[in-house]
Amino acid sequence: MACSDGTFTRVFDIGVEGEESFYAPGDDIFTQPLTMSITKNIPKPPPLPCFTFQRFQASRRTPSSLSRLVVPKEAVETWDKLFKEGFGSDTYVEIDNKSRFLAHSSVLAAASPVMAKLLNKSRDKNGKTYLKIFGVPYEAVYMFIRFLYSSCYEEEEMKKFVLHLLVLSHCYSIPSLKRVCIEVLDNGWVNKENVIDVLQLARNCDATRICFVCFSMVIKDFKSVSSTEGWKVMKRANPLLEQELVEAVIEADTRKQERRRKLEDRKVYLQLYEAMEALVHICSEGCGTIGPRDKALKGSQTVCKFPACKGIEGALRHFLGCKSRASCPHCKRMWQLLQLHSCICGDSDSCKVPLCWNFKVKMKKLSKKEESTWRLLVENIITAKNSLGPFSLPSRPSVLR
Repeated sequence: MACSDGTFTRVFDIGVEGEESFYAPGDDIFTQPLTMSITKNIPKPPPLPCFTFQRFQASRRTPSSLSRLVVPKEAVETWDKLFKEGFGSDTYVEIDNKSRFLAHSSVLAAASPVMAKLLNKSRDKNGKTYLKIFGVPYEAVYMFIRFLYSSCYEEEEMKKFVLHLLVLSHCYSIPSLKRVCIEVLDNGWVNKENVIDVLQLARNCDATRICFVCFSMVIKDFKSVSSTEGWKVMKRANPLLEQELVEAVIEADTRKQERRRKLEDRKVYLQLYEAMEALVHICSEGCGTIGPRDKALKGSQTVCKFPACKGIEGALRHFLGCKSRASCPHCKRMWQLLQLHSCICGDSDSCKVPLCWNFKVKMKKLSKKEESTWRLLVENIITAKNSLGPFSLPSRPSVLR
């Protein structure tokens, strides 16, 4: 038994508590120290997990000002404070209206290789490095530089200046900020009024995900998008992009029509397969009021498990009683169904479907073109049936031989 100190006792108590042990302390088995030999065979426990600071992650749908942290919250707040107060700054960032705010060249150079080169080339009259960012609102530049320090941003401000920040993140090579901008744009920011402007900007900034979103929106609602002011401006300034979008819409519409046609063809092939199953079922087992003479019919009130059975039963009755089978269009379809069955049937010798063997012999006399047509139809029917999978149709054994 295990003791509280993690070792084992020198005697194993086997049996009911209070009874004598199987071995006495004087036996030979206890001449060796069991405690040491058993303890040596016990593996050491794994080390305790070390606690490290994990990446703080906010919801993808609700980014916040502290939603992209790679360090503890206190450290992020310290970096944010360093940016806002400019303590120990050695450079500055200048905006269009001569506004400027202090910064640290080491932080900017470490965050962006582009800024590192610009800072080395740009110096004022006093020999102090500086960075010029023109053509962008002051608030957007402030958010941009702040993000370089602490990865912090305000949600509403991000939505307001997301396009400016996307351009800045691309121009100054800041992948982390670019991912945030793409996430904001992907979460419902793009609409039919601004989709063309966002598309052109995303193409210039290599934001492939946003390009895909914009293309999808244009294809989905081309009529509404093509009537916006952004489309009209793009049509005059960038006719190649207009042509590309129109071609994409035409191609998507063509693919849609092709898918619809294939679905309709697949539906027809499945109906033919069910019709042949019902035909074999009627000819071999009998159903309703028609079937082989040696089978007991179930009557017209019986519900059959084959969905096409009722239609095939009526077609067979008409076929058997029709006096002009050669010219009757209904009988012609039955002739074709019987011939199609013979193409699929693998055991014509014992098949109970009428004329199965006769059509099998007739197939050998057809021309290569006619034979290939029938074989292609059979392949399409089998492919359509197999594409459904084992759980798509009601579970029943196939009666096609």
